[in-house]
Amino acid sequence: MTVTPKICVNDGNLVIHGKTVLTKVPENIVLTPGSGVGLVEGAFIGATSSHSKSLHVFPVGALEGVRFMCLFRFKLWWMTQRMGTCGKDIPLETQFMLVETKNASVDSSTIYTVFLPLLEGQFRAVLQGNERNELEICLESGDNCVETNQGNYLVYMHAGTNPFEVINQAVKAVEKHLQTFQHREKKKLPSFVDWFGWCTWDAFYTDVTAEGIEQGLQSLSEGGTPPRFLIIDDGWQQIGSEVKEDSNFVIHQEAQFANRLTGIKENEKFQKNEKTDHEQESSGLKHVVKRAKQHHNVKYVYVWHALAGYWGGVHPAGPGTKHYEPSLAYPVQSPGIIGNQPDIVIDSLAVHGLGLIHPKKVLDFYNELHSYLSSCGIDGVKVDVQTIIETLGTGHGGRVSLTRSYTQALEASVFRNFPDNGCIACMCHNTDGIYSAEKTAVGRASDDFYPRDPASHTIHVSSVAYNSVFLGEFMLPDWDMFHSLHPAAEYHAAARAVGGCAIYVSDKPGNHNFELLKKLVLPDGSILRAQLPGRPTLDRLFVDPARDGTSLLKIWNTNKFSGVVGVFNCQGAGWCKVTKTTRIHDAYPSTLTTSVQASDVDTIAQIAGQNWKGDTVVYAHRSRELVRLPEGASLPVTLQVLEYELFHFCPVKVVAEEISFAPIGLLDMFNSTGAVEQFEVEKTNGGSEPLTGKRLPVVTIKLEVRGCGRFGFYSSQKPIICTVDKIETEFNYEAATGLGTLTISVTDEKIYRCSVEIQV
Repeated sequence: MTVTPKICVNDGNLVIHGKTVLTKVPENIVLTPGSGVGLVEGAFIGATSSHSKSLHVFPVGALEGVRFMCLFRFKLWWMTQRMGTCGKDIPLETQFMLVETKNASVDSSTIYTVFLPLLEGQFRAVLQGNERNELEICLESGDNCVETNQGNYLVYMHAGTNPFEVINQAVKAVEKHLQTFQHREKKKLPSFVDWFGWCTWDAFYTDVTAEGIEQGLQSLSEGGTPPRFLIIDDGWQQIGSEVKEDSNFVIHQEAQFANRLTGIKENEKFQKNEKTDHEQESSGLKHVVKRAKQHHNVKYVYVWHALAGYWGGVHPAGPGTKHYEPSLAYPVQSPGIIGNQPDIVIDSLAVHGLGLIHPKKVLDFYNELHSYLSSCGIDGVKVDVQTIIETLGTGHGGRVSLTRSYTQALEASVFRNFPDNGCIACMCHNTDGIYSAEKTAVGRASDDFYPRDPASHTIHVSSVAYNSVFLGEFMLPDWDMFHSLHPAAEYHAAARAVGGCAIYVSDKPGNHNFELLKKLVLPDGSILRAQLPGRPTLDRLFVDPARDGTSLLKIWNTNKFSGVVGVFNCQGAGWCKVTKTTRIHDAYPSTLTTSVQASDVDTIAQIAGQNWKGDTVVYAHRSRELVRLPEGASLPVTLQVLEYELFHFCPVKVVAEEISFAPIGLLDMFNSTGAVEQFEVEKTNGGSEPLTGKRLPVVTIKLEVRGCGRFGFYSSQKPIICTVDKIETEFNYEAATGLGTLTISVTDEKIYRCSVEIQV
C-alpha cells in the first residue's frame, strides 16, 4: 500500500524514506495521504474496530532498533521527556514522538519522523507502548455515551532530514488539517514578554495582600531592577468552601482545592478603599493596579484565575456566581493519567466535586470577570488548572468538546477585554487544549519551579527544553518564575536567558540577588530576550541529560546577528515510573564533558548570510574567554551538576581585505549578543595620511546597541577609533584574541539605546 512516494506500507512494514520504522502493521491500520499545501510529505494513520466504544487501544506495529524522543504527560497537568529504542519504552499519554532511523548502507542519511496524535471529532488520540514492543494508539472521548468504531486521521506523520524543520512543517500541516488552532508565528505575542516581571506566588502564596505587592515592587526597584510586569497570583479572589472537617477523611488537608469562587471581584484583603484630595473612592484592586503603574512604573499587571474559575470551580450558590448556573461535577481521569502519577487536586475534587459552569454560560462568566478586571486596569490573565476540564466531559459531548468550548470562550473574552492578547496558559499540557488554541500565544512549558525541592531544579530545565520542541510550535514557552536568591538561582537564570522566554522572579521582598538580576535586566526594566523558543541541539534530541549519567544538555537559540548555546549539567533527578514521582536517583552525579560548535545553532548559516566562510568567534559567559573557531571546529566544556556555561557564536564577517569583524554585545549580560540590534559595514577610502603616515580607516562598523555596560567586539585588526553616540570613547584591544571592549554609560535621558561606531 503506497500512501505517498515517501511513506508506504510494504509487506506489513511502515517504510518512510526507504527506512523501515514499524513492522507487523495490522490489517485494520489504514494510512491516508496528506492532501493540500504542506501535507504532501506526510500521511495520517487511522484504525478501524468491529465494535463502537468510547475508548479504543489500537496496536499500530512493532517499533524496534531506532532511537526516539517522546513527550508524555507524567501527570494530568504537565509533560516531560522520555527517550527509548523500542515500543515498550513509550510511556502512557505520549502526545509527541520523534523517531530517528538510519540504515547501515551506502545511503547513510538520517531520517527524522514525527508522530503527532491528533483530535478527530469528539475523540482524542495519544500514543503508548506495550510489552510486545508495539506502538499503540489510545483513542478516547471521555464520555461513555460518545462512541465510535473508527478514526481516519488519528496520528499525523511527517518526515525529513532536519528534525526542527520536520516538526515545524508537521505542526503547520496539522494546522491546515484541523483548522482549530494557529501556529505560534501567526499569533500576537503580548508585550510583557520583553520586560522583567515579578510574581507574588512564592513570595506570599495565597496570603498575598495589597501591602505585600507594594513591598515587592519597591524592593526590586530600589535595587536597580525595576519590574515592569506584575502577576498577582492565587489569593486575590472571593472564594468559599462547604467542606466540613472529617477525621475519617484521609485527604482533608487537601480540601483547600475544593474551594470555589463566590464572586468575580477581589476579596476583603484588597477591598481597602483609599481617598486622596484628587481621587474618588475606588475598589481595592483598582487602587493596587493604579499605584503599581503610577508609582512603580509597572507597564503590565496580570491576575491569576483557574480555567474553571477557581481550583474547585464556581460555587453553585455563591452570591456573585449563582446566575452562571454552575453544578457539581466529579472528575473522571483517563486510564493513561491514572497509570502515571496521581494528583492531590484530583483526589480532593473526586470527593468534593467541582462547580462547573455549563459551556453555554461560560463565555458570559469570562466576559463579566475580564470586563471587571479590565475596568480595574488589569492587562491580562494567567489562566491555570486548564486540563481539569478534560475530566469533566461526561454529559457535555466528551473531553474534546468541553475543552474546546471553554478554550474558545476564554480566547473570545481575552480578545474582547485585553487588546494585547493578555493571556498566559498554565497547567495546560493536553492536546485537547493545545489543538484548540487559536489565539493564546504564551504557555507554561513545564511543572513548577519548586524552591524547596532539590530534585526539581535540573529536571525543570531539561523538561522545559524538551517540551519546547513541541510546545514551541504553538506558543512561546514560559519557563516559570524563579528566585534570584537561591542555591540554583544562577542556573535557572542562565536557562531562561537562552530560553527566549519572559523572565520573572517570585522573590520575597528584601530577598534578592541584584548582581545576578542585573545580568538579565537592563536599568529600564527591559530584558534581552532571544528570538526563538530554546530547544535541545540536534545531538541532544535522543539522549537523556537528566538520567543517562553521561550527557550534558545543550540548548540553542538565536539573536539577530548571533547564535547562543547554553550547556547545563542536569543529571541526577527526574520522574520515576516506579515511584510515580520526581525524585533524585543519583545523589552524586558525575562531572561531565562535551563540546560545542557553531552548527549546534541550527540556523547559524541563515544568521551569517551570504558569503560566510564558516568562521565564528565564541564568547563564553562564565569563563569570559573569546576564541575564534574555523568551520567545523569545536570547544570542550566540563561541568558539575547544577553548573552551566553560555556560548555566544558570532559569525565572522570579512569587512575588508585582511580585516574581519564580529559584534559580540554586552559582556556581563547572560544573553550578551542580544544587545546588538543593528550591524552595518560602511567602506571608506582608507590608506594613510601623506605627511604623517598615520593609518586611515578602511571601514566603519555601525552598530545599534540596547543597554549599557561593557560592550565587546571581535576585530582581526586593532581599531583606529571608537565612538558612542558620535563621542569618541576609550577602548581596550587584545591582539592575541582580537577582543575589543568599550564602556557604554547610562545616559541622563535614560534611553538605553545607543549608536556605536568602530573604525578599522
